[in-house]
Amino acid sequence: MEKGEGHGRSSVIGLLLAANGLVFLVQQLLPGPMLRYLALWPLGVAPETLPSGLPAGEFHLWQLLSYAFLHGSLFHLAINMFVLWMFGSPLERDWGSQRFARYYVLCVLGAGAAQLLVVSMSTGPFAPTVGASGGVYALLLAFGLRYPNQYILLLIPPIPMKAKYFVIVIGLVELWLGIAGTRQGVAHFAHLAGMLVGLALILSRHRRP
Repeated sequence: MEKGEGHGRSSVIGLLLAANGLVFLVQQLLPGPMLRYLALWPLGVAPETLPSGLPAGEFHLWQLLSYAFLHGSLFHLAINMFVLWMFGSPLERDWGSQRFARYYVLCVLGAGAAQLLVVSMSTGPFAPTVGASGGVYALLLAFGLRYPNQYILLLIPPIPMKAKYFVIVIGLVELWLGIAGTRQGVAHFAHLAGMLVGLALILSRHRRP
């Protein structure tokens, strides 16, 4: 366990909160350029397939990371940052800043790659992907594995649930919503991919000699 790693350095959680907040402010001032160049665009999008009002964009490799710093609304930003702070803070304390940063970035990249694949294979309508949810769901998974018996108070419904069961429930819900397509505009498979990449990283680390 790398509990002492990164001691004395700036908190990764704090840096992520500040970066996401700053990018959101810039996004309000320059929504077109920010979406065009930093959101995650599907491969080979024709301008006529885009919803009205969206700037025409195309895929660039850096978008696999930059999309996680953009958000669709203040509520979207607030929810993701609250979950990032609540569940990421104990993980960073236990793992150390370097391991936490690696885990978060790799899960964001994996979630972005999965979303890129799913959306690029669909027939549209197309829209760019934004939000830190892929990384946030990976943190929820890691929290459930690290603190399986810690209780989490759900908001809807307002009942306490052990973290290990909470992770299973949200995973099944995301799988169902992704297959059923009942909530359009939500990247359910990116959420699932973030959790799966996180699980693979944690299992591969435990298997090392």
